[in-house]
Amino acid sequence: MKKVMQGIVHGRTIELDNDPGIDDGRTVRVVLLPKELPGPPPGWTPDGTHTAAGMMADYWTEEDDQLFAQIYEDRRRDRRREPAE
Repeated sequence: MKKVMQGIVHGRTIELDNDPGIDDGRTVRVVLLPKELPGPPPGWTPDGTHTAAGMMADYWTEEDDQLFAQIYEDRRRDRRREPAE
């Protein structure tokens, strides 16, 4: 049996929001995940140079632009083929 439940941690005790439906004293395995998803690091902005592309901006060439334009066009092409006869 696998259940996903929420609760609050108090030291070494976890207070669940609902009854888990498991006998008292039964051994269980607990996987702890914080309810909030991690966000971007402090100070991060989408237009900053702290992204991979932003860090490479000083090294970017016209040839790189052409290469990525070609990759983009290749991905947009219709890849379906007519059945072989």
